[in-house]
Amino acid sequence: MSPLKKSNKTIDWSEVKQRLERRASQSSASGCRLPGDPTDIERRAQALSRESVLNESADAGIEVVEFTLSYETYAVASEYVREVYPLEELTPLPCTPAFVLGIVNVRGEILSVIDIKKFFELPEKGLTDLNKVIVLESNDMVFGIVADAISGVRRILRADIQPSLPTLTGIRSDYLLGVTAERVVILDAEKLLSDEKLVVQEQVAG
Repeated sequence: MSPLKKSNKTIDWSEVKQRLERRASQSSASGCRLPGDPTDIERRAQALSRESVLNESADAGIEVVEFTLSYETYAVASEYVREVYPLEELTPLPCTPAFVLGIVNVRGEILSVIDIKKFFELPEKGLTDLNKVIVLESNDMVFGIVADAISGVRRILRADIQPSLPTLTGIRSDYLLGVTAERVVILDAEKLLSDEKLVVQEQVAG
């Protein structure tokens, strides 16, 4: 094999630059771009950014009010919560189901109060001054449910909500939106507000 000979030819850099410019001009005219073209990279980055924003928007989650019932943590979507206030000046109602604690006067409005523990057949702790009433409201219905305590307001991603747990059986399983990995039981407030069993109808014998 012949040994390589060192070339003495001088590179014409201006000619090389002209070639590259002609190649770039031809690629642009034909609608083609080289893989390393900055314009192509920017376009792909913008597409990934838009996809990321859409994914975050789709799983923005739901804002909930967390509370405790019989040592378990529950939550309802805050869009159905009108207000929270201490349980006081409760007037019992005769001839109503056991889970109906009675009625309260909230700024001139008479609201029924439901003991959700009795309705869900959960262990009872008894009522104290620490109990709170969560007023749930929809277009057609409004009533209060009693909580042992209010934990606060937070946002839960929909991706973090599981269908249910094997331990969540009985009547409360019919009113679940799901359960988080932290075992926060998210109730279906809309279903509660539309359930005829929770509509208080006082029946007094004549």
